[in-house]
Amino acid sequence: MRVFDRAGPDNTAETLEIAVTAAAQRSLPLVVASTRGKTAAAAIELAAPVGVRLIAVSHNYGFAKAGQQEFDPGRRAEIERHGGYVHTGTLPLRGVGSAIRRKLGGSEEELVNSALRIFCQGAKVCVEMAAMVADAGLITPDQDIVAVAGTGLGADTACVVRPMPSNMLFDIRVREFLCKPGAF
Repeated sequence: MRVFDRAGPDNTAETLEIAVTAAAQRSLPLVVASTRGKTAAAAIELAAPVGVRLIAVSHNYGFAKAGQQEFDPGRRAEIERHGGYVHTGTLPLRGVGSAIRRKLGGSEEELVNSALRIFCQGAKVCVEMAAMVADAGLITPDQDIVAVAGTGLGADTACVVRPMPSNMLFDIRVREFLCKPGAF
């Protein structure tokens, strides 16, 4: 496992290389978190030539501002043109829990988020994406994925995960960390 000195987007290129190599060697799909599409566009450039299936996961509409989507439509078209798929959905650990937190100051989802962040921010997002792609039927629960996420923008975490739907969140298994930040 590669451990980065610092968290953040400076690790994106190396994280994607590690993740695509692992996905290709293991014949696993690659699931990449991407807010605006930059990380997903970089991933498809590496994944497409080696036959790795890419699913980019973006925030839901209204994540930052009601009615708006952060993922760049041009990047979405580029990813799809190269055989990738962009899934837009609500993070399982954000939805209603965020509304409760804003009104009441806390929620069960926040407890799970905090527990996953013990490993790193990217680990939390990798687990959420594993639930999201299973919820959408894009991955079956009998197939591992290589999940990529990060701290802020970019990528600094890659792991092999066994997805499950969000109603079975605690059955998701992080099988192996391929890389992650040591300090975050």
